Amino acid sequence: MLKSLFPTSLYEAQLEAPGLLEELAHSIRMFAEEDTAGRRWCRDNAYPGYTSYASLNDLPQRDPAFAALKKHLDRHAAAFADATHMDLARRPKLDGLWANLLKSGGGHSGHIHPHAIISGTIYIEMPEGAAGLRLEDPRLPMLMHAPSRTHEDAKPFLTLNPTPGTIYLWESWLRHEVPQSRAKAPRLSVSFNYD
Repeated sequence: MLKSLFPTSLYEAQLEAPGLLEELAHSIRMFAEEDTAGRRWCRDNAYPGYTSYASLNDLPQRDPAFAALKKHLDRHAAAFADATHMDLARRPKLDGLWANLLKSGGGHSGHIHPHAIISGTIYIEMPEGAAGLRLEDPRLPMLMHAPSRTHEDAKPFLTLNPTPGTIYLWESWLRHEVPQSRAKAPRLSVSFNYD
């Protein structure tokens, strides 16, 4: 008998909101042009494109498309918490949500989100050649002399290739990255944290 212990869960869903992706794409491009503080942070930190991560912390209050997105994400975060048997006193609460416009050649190195319990991304525009999401096996530092694996789900890195509207949620301790984009057009996404 073989048991799987200590599973790492990944939640995947598709946004069911006709027209919302187009509204979000328009808003992200508008913020990328008008958010002077965000553009300055991206320049100072060599971010290849635009992110509102360090400049705008009120997107659902600022923009109706982001307010609509929050309602969808709240339901998905609650479903993920239930499915992973999180013992919570209340439903997960959105703690941060930021827009990303990643230019050609850009990527985002491996990282975690230490002050959250659930993190995720929804993909707004994924042009051909755009990088997806690469997840790292959390046991990787302890595998030492472990042999390589033949099955895709057992390898130390898993690269997901989302389409527009794909939502991924994972526990915030899971290390993840965005490989270098080879797309000619920008990759648009919205990332978020729940506590």
